[in-house]
Amino acid sequence: MAMTDPKQFLTKIFEAAVAAADPELTIRRHLPEKPKGRTIVIGAGKGSAQMAAAFEKAWEGPLEGVVVTRYGFAAPCERIRIVEASHPVPDANGLEASKLLLQTVSGLTEDDLVVALVSGGGSALLPSPAGSLTLADEIAVNEALLASGAPISAMNTIRKHISGIKGGRLAAAAHPARVVSLVVSDIPGDNPALVASGPTVPDEASRADALRLIETYRIALPENVMAHINSAAADAPQPSDPRFARNEVHVIASAAVSLDAAAEAARKQGVETVILSDAIEGEAREVGGVHAAIAREVAVRNRPFKKPVLILSGGETTVTLRAKGKGGRNSEFLLAFAIGIDGLTGIDALAADTDGIDGSEDNAGAFADGSTVARMHGAGVDAKAMLAGNNAWTAFNSVGDLFVPGPTGTNVNDLRAILAR
Repeated sequence: MAMTDPKQFLTKIFEAAVAAADPELTIRRHLPEKPKGRTIVIGAGKGSAQMAAAFEKAWEGPLEGVVVTRYGFAAPCERIRIVEASHPVPDANGLEASKLLLQTVSGLTEDDLVVALVSGGGSALLPSPAGSLTLADEIAVNEALLASGAPISAMNTIRKHISGIKGGRLAAAAHPARVVSLVVSDIPGDNPALVASGPTVPDEASRADALRLIETYRIALPENVMAHINSAAADAPQPSDPRFARNEVHVIASAAVSLDAAAEAARKQGVETVILSDAIEGEAREVGGVHAAIAREVAVRNRPFKKPVLILSGGETTVTLRAKGKGGRNSEFLLAFAIGIDGLTGIDALAADTDGIDGSEDNAGAFADGSTVARMHGAGVDAKAMLAGNNAWTAFNSVGDLFVPGPTGTNVNDLRAILAR
């Protein structure tokens, strides 16, 4: 399949990676001990509804709860309420969902259990402006962060310092109940406190760290937001807070596990595989250029890896917005990659977000090969101009190479797969 139909082969590799993060598989392995009291399920993220459905199937006994996911990402549940809200920019539905989650965990006892189902995307889905801040302020912060080129870890450190629910605050609100967080990580390095800005998992990052990151990445935030972050009111609870003493955190799926599964699927088809890293960060177009250089070296000189070979990487790149084109980090990565391998034969690539959505459109990413740039030119599209204008979606759409698997129900970051044959 790899030699005769590279697109189908790369699609199967993507599917293997996603299957390794299937909530039905991963949640069943991490079911907590049953409580004496109530079982309350809460959650947020692009995979939270599927996680909730999987938990309902696996849990024997009464439960209730609510989770919030992105519009169009809901899954049928019988006992857990699914709320939909906007991603990547927060909206009023997300604000109401945050209030509902905080209400759901209020008034619990030490005999009760709260199960938090957390996946990537929860930061935008849980707006909860702190102090005198408003939803408009949180939207402005989110838009500034998305345009800044800052890594996701930096974004979430800043986000938790303007929030009434992130940075462990949702778990603190559930005290004295025990909170068990089941986390699907989309963060390079798999720090659970950074997934969805850690609503149930505190970390040690301080508002001084947030201020330093704002300065480092030159992020322009509204004056009232800066005033809040400069005040003691922005301080988030620390991991040493006794309210978290009985809590547990489990990362149940991650990019590392999914990349291993993708590699194994390729090897079963006779294609040797190398994994560069599961935690690659940086500007998407620059990372694309580096991957293109590696692919060129393999194609032309058969080094540092011998053909045929599948080159895999994961992590989360960023895009510094220079224009208002259509696209996402995976399609931008791949457009830079396509420019870098222009004219070479025997190279095929797929870059896609494992949640099924790259940016704001309905594609997870795209396919590319050595003919991509020429085919775009034939369709009247200048690939370099599209890259300069953050318009990768339009470029790949012009040649029919968008990858549209639909929502996958999980989110373990980006998958980049390059086949050199």
